[in-house]
Amino acid sequence: MTEQRPVAVLGGGSFGTAVANLLAANGNPVRQWMRDPEQAQAMRINRENPRYLKGIRLHDGVEPVNDLSGTLQDSELIFVALPSSALRSVLAPHAERVRGKGLVSLTKGIEPNTFKLMSQIIEEIAPRARIGVLSGPNLAREIAEHALTATVVASEDEALCEQVQAVLHGRTFRVYASTDRFGVELGGALKNVYAIIAGMAVALEMGENTKSMLITRALAEMTRFAVSQGANPMTFLGLAGVGDLIVTCSSPKSRNYQVGYALGQGLSLEEAVSRLGEVAEGVNTLKVLKAKAVQAQVYMPLVAGLHAILFEGRTLAQVIEHLMRAEPKTDVDFISTSGFN
Repeated sequence: MTEQRPVAVLGGGSFGTAVANLLAANGNPVRQWMRDPEQAQAMRINRENPRYLKGIRLHDGVEPVNDLSGTLQDSELIFVALPSSALRSVLAPHAERVRGKGLVSLTKGIEPNTFKLMSQIIEEIAPRARIGVLSGPNLAREIAEHALTATVVASEDEALCEQVQAVLHGRTFRVYASTDRFGVELGGALKNVYAIIAGMAVALEMGENTKSMLITRALAEMTRFAVSQGANPMTFLGLAGVGDLIVTCSSPKSRNYQVGYALGQGLSLEEAVSRLGEVAEGVNTLKVLKAKAVQAQVYMPLVAGLHAILFEGRTLAQVIEHLMRAEPKTDVDFISTSGFN
């Protein structure tokens, strides 16, 4: 019998660690690569990732490593859980090593200037790799604590989707497949922005009606934008759209929600981000999304409003008043309203 090849996870954060544990629990040997050799060494010895997933035991099948080229060489399937700002610089020198291999992005972000999603950056770096994304209502700590969770793997490569389902699908983790890689990934990136607004609304003790309105209008807004960029609107009715939006906008465990909550308590953006101590992708995504919406002429009042609060000195109350005064549009963009005319 041939020795089983390890599955690689790139990134030493909370989500990378949770996925590494899932893979190992399903019987896969896992190599979890991280840039910091001291973090890898400490995790090897203590079997825990105290900075990002305190109290969660690292599965015996996970080997924290610091050798990237060796890890990529030995693995056929690689999950990429690097911060969006680091992804290009980490992978670019190793383009040849990942030729023909399965690369699945777990990072929900958009690159400034290029407006590229993570899988598009991977595709640019390694055009001969097989590329997919994993996205859904997936809080890392809940996955690590075996809460029942579902996710979506999206790729035009059906065999890659099946491979990901085979290694990740387990007793508490269900993996659905999709061919709309762009829509699934865009949903994962966009919802982070709206989670900041939701966190602010909770800190300011706005009502349940208000929160529900914000989440529903956020879904309409992100779908409208995604469709303008070529995504399938139906994708947003699934786990990677409405599913991810609900969990991120309603859970204090969401990093972007926490940033919004801190802003709602009166902290500055810098204070809110430093209190978190981790990357909140929504802040970066907001800047590039606002510019892209203006360029593509897509109506995105919530994005414009949050941008005004974070970077133009407006208050949430001012923005909500402006939203309430705006001309009422149709409830759902993709339903004909011709009968009303």
